[in-house]
Amino acid sequence: MAKKRALTPLGAVIGGFLAGAAGTVALDVYGYLKYKRGGGTEAPLAWEFPKVETWDQAPAPGQVAKRVVEGFTQHELPDRYANLFSNVMHWGYGSVNGAAYGIVAGSLRRPTPETGLPFGVVVWLTGYVVLPLGGLYQPIWKYDIKTLAEDLGGHLCFGLTTGTVFWLYTKLA
Repeated sequence: MAKKRALTPLGAVIGGFLAGAAGTVALDVYGYLKYKRGGGTEAPLAWEFPKVETWDQAPAPGQVAKRVVEGFTQHELPDRYANLFSNVMHWGYGSVNGAAYGIVAGSLRRPTPETGLPFGVVVWLTGYVVLPLGGLYQPIWKYDIKTLAEDLGGHLCFGLTTGTVFWLYTKLA
């Protein structure tokens, strides 16, 4: 019987990145189902990729990207980039967090799908710590328990899916 090769650091990053992208899909499916239960009528792709025409309409991920790019370049970004940056940042954030997860989970003797659950909680909490510092979210205590629970539920889906896809990846690597 052939001995299984150890996961390389690059393999852990790639696997985590892909798992984070899958986790982002799960988070968004969770959000879309919540939206539909609340009476939403948009088709899935129209909901997933809403037209963001100005920076004032941009969600938190887009606002973060705008601040980083403008801070680095010292130039104001025109509104025409709000849509692109919002989408790229949303998907990039989930995937890059997944890459970090891959590094940590890849160092475990046996990563399992459920190791993604605490990861999902950490990503959820990070948003409620970092985004209020930038004025993009209210402090966590200003949100009602239902909002926090629903958001946590989405991030648990994100974490579990990321953990499951990474675990499957390690089985194939």
